[in-house]
Amino acid sequence: MKIRTIGRHARESFKSLGRNAWMTFASVSAVTVTLILVGVFFVIMMNLNKVAQTIEEDVQIRVHIDVAANKGDQQKLQNEIESIPEVKSVTFSPKEKELKELIKGLGEEGNAFKLFEQDNPLNDVFIVKTKNPTDTMMVAKKIEKYNFVAKVKYGQGSVEKLFKFVKASRNVGVVLILGLFFTAIFLISNTIKITIVARRREIKIMRLVGATNNFIRWPFFLEGLWLGILGSILPIILISIAYYNAYDYLAPKLAGNFMQILPYNPFVYQVSGILILMGALIGIWGSVMSVRKFLKV
Repeated sequence: MKIRTIGRHARESFKSLGRNAWMTFASVSAVTVTLILVGVFFVIMMNLNKVAQTIEEDVQIRVHIDVAANKGDQQKLQNEIESIPEVKSVTFSPKEKELKELIKGLGEEGNAFKLFEQDNPLNDVFIVKTKNPTDTMMVAKKIEKYNFVAKVKYGQGSVEKLFKFVKASRNVGVVLILGLFFTAIFLISNTIKITIVARRREIKIMRLVGATNNFIRWPFFLEGLWLGILGSILPIILISIAYYNAYDYLAPKLAGNFMQILPYNPFVYQVSGILILMGALIGIWGSVMSVRKFLKV
């Protein structure tokens, strides 16, 4: 396609936006509202996903070794655990370290346990991490059946609830974003449809003088693109300002905590790029749907 032709299509698309000012405003507003909701929900979901991933990475299986096991038995047990395909790593934690961690974790109340330093009643422990956190329960059940395993702990009950919550949150997020996405496409499609109806005579004349289908359709595609991009500007501005203030307020309070939020840079720029892309796709797709269905050329 020649540059002159592209310029002609672009001018026609801008003229159409001006001729249908109220419908243009309605479509841009629909895209704006949609992308604000999508953007806010996307920011929340991405931060929840980060927190969930952090928690998932901290999920581990604590295998308490039977006190009757000698060094050879412990090595055999470690080899058996490491041979499980889903296992990522196995770390040995002696009972002396376990007691120190217990005393440290309890603070002042832990001082009472210092009496057990001479006669430590705790077990040596293997700390097991899986390649995929969702395999934790399955791997724990396998390890329970091995010899010289006193007990296996992995946060039973809480871990299952965590994984269910994360999965449900992601599914709800995808459904909501898709619903908003298609709503905006429907509104833009109607705008293009009205433009096509208003220009029926002009389109018929263009066909009579030999204009191809693509030549006629391109201005409508570009019009949808401009509608989508215009609709993404305000959401980007609002979300950038809101996230800057939220990050400035929350980041110092969450310092040192596992619930860290995503840093402003580059996250906001990534979100901005996604919103522009979504706006453009909504506009183009809306145009394509309308042209295919209602433009009889």
